[in-house]
Amino acid sequence: MRRSKKSLKWLRNLFLAFALVIVAGILYSIYQYNNGLAIADDGPFKDDGKKFDPFDGADVQVGQINVLLIGSDARDEDGRSDTLMIAHYDQTTNNVKLISIMRDTYVEIPDYGMNKMNAAFAFGGPELVRKTIKQNFDLDVNYYALVDFKGFPKIIDLLAPDGIEVDIPYEMSHGIGMTLKPGEQILHGNELLGYVRFRHDRLSDFGRVERQQEVLAKVKEQIGISSLMNLPKILGVADSYIDTNVDKKTILTIGKGIVNGESKGMNTLRIPIAGSFEDKRVNVGEVLDIDLDKNKGALKEFLSSTDNDKTYVVSS
Repeated sequence: MRRSKKSLKWLRNLFLAFALVIVAGILYSIYQYNNGLAIADDGPFKDDGKKFDPFDGADVQVGQINVLLIGSDARDEDGRSDTLMIAHYDQTTNNVKLISIMRDTYVEIPDYGMNKMNAAFAFGGPELVRKTIKQNFDLDVNYYALVDFKGFPKIIDLLAPDGIEVDIPYEMSHGIGMTLKPGEQILHGNELLGYVRFRHDRLSDFGRVERQQEVLAKVKEQIGISSLMNLPKILGVADSYIDTNVDKKTILTIGKGIVNGESKGMNTLRIPIAGSFEDKRVNVGEVLDIDLDKNKGALKEFLSSTDNDKTYVVSS
């Protein structure tokens, strides 16, 4: 009888301890989330509940998730997108790939005719960008995330608190509100924003896209258990600076997969690929007139490849 009572008491105490851990975890998550909201007190999407509707993203197929990433300074659909990427996540391998589409790429925009790629966002928000990508490159996009650049430094500092090491080839200052000296150094939030946005050199947008991919790839390398622990705070900050239709369950699934994945690297591709375009002046200004077939083929090969060590040329 005594043994039975001791067993019941032990089970009760175990249950109480387990319940306390769960409650503590919930309270910690709420605290971290609210802390993130406080950090992002000037975020343009804070408490507005606005979403770009409709966004008719394709259903996720066989664990392949494509998220359209749009970087912009504009709050609404009146401004053109400054940065356009597609993040590809494979739930089977937990590998992440990143595709950058140059904003001056000359494409057919549904119902609007030929124009620069970044005009699609101004004409119809993320949904028209999705349609444009599907029509020109035959790629299905499942979700979108519109990122306000003001939030980039705060999110990066949470994901990579020790900073990101880069090798700056020459002084960068024009148009970024700071001066970055040449040489190897560790940059943090605001400095990294200046680094990825600088484009007043001979490479112009090509160099900018290459730096953006470099920084995001290095951020992914730093994502670990601590990032997962900080996820509620990261979501709190992101809610104010990122407008997205990706649900938090999917975000958590992807985050856990990246942390647990064997590959810490990230393959990248730029559209248009090298040797597949020419500079041209048309009625909408200077554009990149691309060979669609070459770029569609490169995109298909890039996404189907399982060789994590393969290097994809992104230079012009």
